[in-house]
Amino acid sequence: MKVKSAYAKYTRVANQRRLTGLDAARIILGPEGLDDVSIEGIPGQLTDHYDPRTKKLGLSAGVANQPSVASLAIVAHEIGHALQDNRGYAPLRLRGAIVPAVQVSAWVAPILFFIGFLLGATSLAWLGVILFALGAGFALITLPVEFDASRRGLRLLQTYRLTDGRELQGAKAVLDAAALTYVAALAQTLATLLYYVSLLTGFGRRD
Repeated sequence: MKVKSAYAKYTRVANQRRLTGLDAARIILGPEGLDDVSIEGIPGQLTDHYDPRTKKLGLSAGVANQPSVASLAIVAHEIGHALQDNRGYAPLRLRGAIVPAVQVSAWVAPILFFIGFLLGATSLAWLGVILFALGAGFALITLPVEFDASRRGLRLLQTYRLTDGRELQGAKAVLDAAALTYVAALAQTLATLLYYVSLLTGFGRRD
């Protein structure tokens, strides 16, 4: 809700230079040594992303075509990820390396846990917990990746003078709200993990 609120607010605020997200991307990519990054339109809202596997910057229509403060913030953040990829940022590479394992464990772990728990197969249940912990590790690694991308993005906005002081505060508000979603995701994952562990260890059970 906070992300959508911040986005809705600053998508209605036009930046002083009347630059769309697509304009900003074209201004930044070349001088930053990211000529190998292509730009493509994607459907949806707040679906913007950078894919390190294909070197593609995916921009939604609302971001690519609107000259808003929110558009500049989102584009700068995603180019921040492209810079991480280009510079060999270790947490991004680590996150990318464990993505396949996390994708599998995300649906296998709960199944193994509950089958093991219901059948009294403790080893199987603990295996489910261990696999689920991969998701917690992924969420934890994601935090520095996202915060660093926002830091890089704000620097880009300043370096290329895409926003003035007041607009920069608006861009920061959008990025801060987005960062909270990753904090919330980590908290939710850890809470679920602790719940699974408590069921297996009997912690919190009433006699």
